[in-house]
Amino acid sequence: QVAFAVDSRSGINGNEDPAALLKELKDFGLDVDVLFLTADTPTLLKRFSETRRRHPLSNTTGAETELTLTEAIEKERDIMGPFADLAASCDTTGLTSNALRNWVNQFASFAPSSMTIAFESFAFKRGIPYVADLVFDARNLPNPYYDEALRPFYGTDEPIVQFMKAYPQVEAFVQSIANFIETWLDGYAANNRRYFTVAIGCTGGQHRSVYVAQALYAYFKGKYPSVTVRHREMDSKKA
Repeated sequence: QVAFAVDSRSGINGNEDPAALLKELKDFGLDVDVLFLTADTPTLLKRFSETRRRHPLSNTTGAETELTLTEAIEKERDIMGPFADLAASCDTTGLTSNALRNWVNQFASFAPSSMTIAFESFAFKRGIPYVADLVFDARNLPNPYYDEALRPFYGTDEPIVQFMKAYPQVEAFVQSIANFIETWLDGYAANNRRYFTVAIGCTGGQHRSVYVAQALYAYFKGKYPSVTVRHREMDSKKA
């Protein structure tokens, strides 16, 4: 396996056709998979501040013509954005280096030939994942947070699993999302997408959204060849 990194320094100006570029590579007999890394603007601003590096799109011809760092980041989003639709996207906001390494290793381990369905749980208070294609709100479900005995657990732990299973509306919620995805999935796949990300949010990203994302992962894992799950807040706390 060979990996190449491409960003705004690579001569890309926003006029490229990502699908045509990938087809050209595949016409040479290459098996190509694309990983698109992103983060929210405050996180990127912090990273540039910590590394003290200039953004590659910042001009160097004088203060009057220089882009601000925020403007340079947004310009790069516009340039690189079209590649995200054909890539496996990973929002690195709040992700530790170890968690990112695990995610990349997981991506590289199977190199899917068909579209991957990625489920991701998150906390609304920390923002919706940038890469989400669909977003569902689990804050309407019973909340184990208010039971002090359950509060320390995560949605993958058995006490939370049993709590959630005790409410019929939880299963109805999971099944309604599954039905929606199955109804429209072929339409997304027809656009040559490599990744389809379904984000499930709740208040803290620890209980309800984790349970629902894990339940959807279990449901689709037996139906589709390439399915992944990530719990953004849980991974961040445990890394």
